Amino acid sequence: MSKNFKPIVIVSGDPYSIFYEIFFKTFKKTKFKSPIILITCKKKFFKHVENYRFNQKINIVSLDEINKEFSNKFINLIDIELKFSKNKKEKDFFINNYLKQSFAVALELIKKGISNKLLNGPINKKKFLKKKYLGITEYIASKLNQKKIAMLIYNKSLSVSPLTTHLPIKMVSTKISKRVIIEKVKIIENFYRRFLRIKPKIAVTGLNPHCESILNFNEDDKIIGPTIKFLKKKGFKINGPFPADTIFLKENRKNYNVILGMYHDQVLTPIKTLYEFDAINITMGLPFLRVSPDHGPNYKMVGKDKSNHISFLKSVEFLDQI
Repeated sequence: MSKNFKPIVIVSGDPYSIFYEIFFKTFKKTKFKSPIILITCKKKFFKHVENYRFNQKINIVSLDEINKEFSNKFINLIDIELKFSKNKKEKDFFINNYLKQSFAVALELIKKGISNKLLNGPINKKKFLKKKYLGITEYIASKLNQKKIAMLIYNKSLSVSPLTTHLPIKMVSTKISKRVIIEKVKIIENFYRRFLRIKPKIAVTGLNPHCESILNFNEDDKIIGPTIKFLKKKGFKINGPFPADTIFLKENRKNYNVILGMYHDQVLTPIKTLYEFDAINITMGLPFLRVSPDHGPNYKMVGKDKSNHISFLKSVEFLDQI
């Protein structure tokens, strides 16, 4: 194992997604300092090795060997059995069981101190989480009993963080409070200072259009604005609330590292429009780094060799520098 770089643990995610394509496109062209531990179905992996003519050396590692040191000279593969069925319900059951086992092994590697870096491939949240969790962010956090977490869609020029994640719009206003805003801002600040070595400049959007409301109670005036003033007095580099329809203009966004929005699409829509695949999903607040490419399984593109691998590449590059 590299003296300075712990392994990057990669959970391949949905076995019928575009994962293998973006994986091989990434590792065909780029060498990384960190050893790679890939948790996947060996049989399915080697089927794709032939298709993509991938010639990097593969080291098969049994679960009994996970305490060993890992080399960055080849891909270290831990095999998780994936059962197959033509029956749709049974097939989904096998996929979910495969994903649960994969994450369990990954978290075991992290608990043992072998790694502090986790990357998961695209996952169909609807099928896997079955409405028990808002997203993979919350699923992983629940396995560690970690409640104070935040999502960051990261690009080195500008990142965004939604105060609420995969929550129905009608529920968003009920989750906005001084406590939650302070909690998220502190998580962002700690992450940037710890891993990026900077004190972040944070812009906060309002909830309502133009930060105005025809109702007697306006969250922007009553909650968001006063909380920002409180945080400024505490020494945070923070401003707002800003109307969400103008904060992303070039002259406005250039002044900030992170834009904290009130709900998912309010900030993820513009960041994906600006940077498309050049962004990664980071879970902040965990005792280790967890990232994923900022896109889904994209079943329609499987087998076409046309999928954009940049977000996956950026995910590996980010972890490789830590």
